[in-house]
Amino acid sequence: MSAPTAEPAPGSEPLVTVEALARGFAGVPAVRRVSFTVGAGEIHALCGHNGAGKSTVVKMLSGQLAPDAGRILLDGKPVALRNRQAAQRLGVALVDQELSVVPALTVLENMQLGDIDAGFFKRRRAALRRCREVLDDMGLDRVRPDQPVAALSMGERQLVEIAKALSQRARVVILDEPTATLSEAESRRVFAAVRRVAARGCAVVFVSHRLSEVLELCDTVTVLRDGRDVATRPAAGLTVDGLIVTMLGEAPHRLEATRRPDPDLTHALRIGGLHVPGRLDGFTLTARAGRIYALAGQLGSGASDVLRALAGLHPQATGSVELRDRSVPFRDPVGAARAGIAFVSNDRKGEGLFLGKSVAGNLVATRLDRLGAGGLVGAGRERRTARSLAGLAGLPADRLADPVLALSGGNQQKVFVGRSLGRDDVHVLLLDEPTRGVDIGGRAAIHRLLRDAADAGLVVVFASTELEELLELGDVILTMRDGRVVSTYDGGANGAALMRDMTEGKDAA
Repeated sequence: MSAPTAEPAPGSEPLVTVEALARGFAGVPAVRRVSFTVGAGEIHALCGHNGAGKSTVVKMLSGQLAPDAGRILLDGKPVALRNRQAAQRLGVALVDQELSVVPALTVLENMQLGDIDAGFFKRRRAALRRCREVLDDMGLDRVRPDQPVAALSMGERQLVEIAKALSQRARVVILDEPTATLSEAESRRVFAAVRRVAARGCAVVFVSHRLSEVLELCDTVTVLRDGRDVATRPAAGLTVDGLIVTMLGEAPHRLEATRRPDPDLTHALRIGGLHVPGRLDGFTLTARAGRIYALAGQLGSGASDVLRALAGLHPQATGSVELRDRSVPFRDPVGAARAGIAFVSNDRKGEGLFLGKSVAGNLVATRLDRLGAGGLVGAGRERRTARSLAGLAGLPADRLADPVLALSGGNQQKVFVGRSLGRDDVHVLLLDEPTRGVDIGGRAAIHRLLRDAADAGLVVVFASTELEELLELGDVILTMRDGRVVSTYDGGANGAALMRDMTEGKDAA
């Protein structure tokens, strides 16, 4: 890390000033005269529901988008952040919510990738020493600089991503959903590192949908709603409930089931003794149609492995899986899909969406065989189907022609979920971290989609690390740790019990 810098004098010029920023897309305003300041040594949160404008503000601050109006000042001087390189030269570093580390490269090579100060012939010994210092500062003492990123867990990859940004001696660090894929312990490492960076005099802009961590970590919170800044307040005076009301303009409500679970067990998903070597041991569940089953566990608990095994992505899995009284060939993803199982990965960028394709193209991607004949897709049927799915997923019809990359994280997730809806050949919907990187408003919309899917007679099973989501959405909650079920809660669960099971574990009931 860079040498400590002097603390700013009280009343000095803010390090970052955002002044009446505005930006629109195709004539539709996304950000409307947003203003806030961030001082040296301050950790400043940006919060807001899906589509509130957070991502657009972050892209303008990091040089990815130019504002239509307003300006950005560093140390009181207006700056033109024309691209990421220009921002980096001025000391602005971004950790995006989508991972940019390259799995095929080593940790050291990823650290140097995109670093304008690295140089082609930079001395390897100095680079190794610098990399080792940064990794140790992030609590990654067991990760080697020469280790391929592909060998790291998803959480470790996220920490390397953050370490990469923090290693660039930035004066302004923007963290966009940095803990969305991290366990509690890994999040603590990130918090400690961010606090150390701020203590050195950096300005930190922190974007997260995990409101409790916002209030724990940040000094100040700016709330955006419908592209406008509606409040900027000290975090110490806020509560999670109050922050949610400010973000949404109203209090949220738990979604209750509108129909009883299907009593016909022939429609159930039956899982017996599911085993994945080194990951999952003896998972058993009978999941009824019309109910939502939540798998609660931190990274490495086995919750994600249950879903991936059922979707055919663990070919070494053993056990038995039956759906509608028929055996499911669960070691084969094509066989699992044909049996009626749809899977939504926790990595929509790497395993889900075609980012350069249109919203419409992504929505219909899994049903092209039904939209034409002889290898030709009927354009009219494709448009009608895409429009229908957009309605089911809560997506605006006027965005169907846009590339999915242009959507917010919440709307991208709606596309990912939406293409599994409205299909009579899908009986089970599996979702791994269904609202990862999605704010409170987007989360509510996605929860509505899942509740509607269950009410339509599907078996819905999701894995999550977030207590609020587990309690809000799960009809039945199974806690997991070290590859095994700890407890099963069919009603009556509370946050304290779930956290105890997920972090400490006990014998399965």
